[in-house]
Amino acid sequence: MKIVIIGGTGLIGSKLAPLLRARGHEVLQAAPSKGVNAVTGEGLQAALAGADIVVDVSNSPSFEDKAVLHFFETGTRNLIAAAKQAGVRHCVALSIVGTDRLEGSGYFRAKLVQERLIENAGLAYTILRATQFHEFVGAIADSGRKDGAVHVSSQLMQPLLSDEVALALADVTLGEPAGGIREVAGPEAAPMADFVGRWLRKQGDASKIVAGADVPYFGAPLALRTLVPDNGARIMPTRFDDWLAQRSP
Repeated sequence: MKIVIIGGTGLIGSKLAPLLRARGHEVLQAAPSKGVNAVTGEGLQAALAGADIVVDVSNSPSFEDKAVLHFFETGTRNLIAAAKQAGVRHCVALSIVGTDRLEGSGYFRAKLVQERLIENAGLAYTILRATQFHEFVGAIADSGRKDGAVHVSSQLMQPLLSDEVALALADVTLGEPAGGIREVAGPEAAPMADFVGRWLRKQGDASKIVAGADVPYFGAPLALRTLVPDNGARIMPTRFDDWLAQRSP
């Protein structure tokens, strides 16, 4: 089959492409740097010509509310139109566990718009929601730095390795369209502040951690289980501590 990955040169796209090629499929890694831009429509129809499956793992270069909404809304509308014209038989999109519980964030509101556009497009589809990646715990720590301390939520998260996101996405891509949402997560749920603390210790960073249930997550308030999956999620094996142990400080 011909599979087009929108956002194909990014973190997940670059991991997904070789997995699909190894299973015998033709894969096009579409991205603005390759002349394919879903937001402007540039090169999109040509890229999807003859495609059986399209996988959208693209991400907005800006997290500003209006910019991110424009990225996901316009890009998804263009992608749906091109997919219909090309006769694509399965549309797959990567999203985030808790998207429908994080409407206090402009980014997650935009992701929810993306999901709903796909759900209502009249195309066979699967949306795979993943929990936060191990690799982004450092960014969570950095986002909470204030007055010499790291402020971070004490609510739960359940991160997973980005390689295992790509593996789950490959399986979803080659499976039958779900016509709904599937979830994938890591093996351990713990307070976000706990994961951040482990990350900081690995870096030799002795910054004080200020944990609280009311500390927002990239601007959005969290409940205890906002960022953890519902029952039935696929659970991947790599634990955060095992991943940390393999990394240099």
